[in-house]
Amino acid sequence: DYAYPAYGVPSEATNDAIRLAARTEAMITDPVYEGKSMQGLIDLTRKGFFPEGSRILYAHLGGAPAINGYSYYYKDDGGCRKSMSDEALPPIFP
Repeated sequence: DYAYPAYGVPSEATNDAIRLAARTEAMITDPVYEGKSMQGLIDLTRKGFFPEGSRILYAHLGGAPAINGYSYYYKDDGGCRKSMSDEALPPIFP
């Protein structure tokens, strides 16, 4: 459900997840695997998939070295900067 639009191509939602993880947890995630899995975790949490009080472990398995290959996408006014503003991001835990 979260691998769209294509392998290695981040969606707006993936970019939002990458920004949120970086801003709130100082976690660097790449747009191939880690960013998309973070998008899935955030989306499932917002949808109430996990029972209240659940303890969730997110296994960050790397991926940060891959971010160098995407520097063209995340500089200037491309990539994450074009995604929704921080104020527009709905809370994970309302």
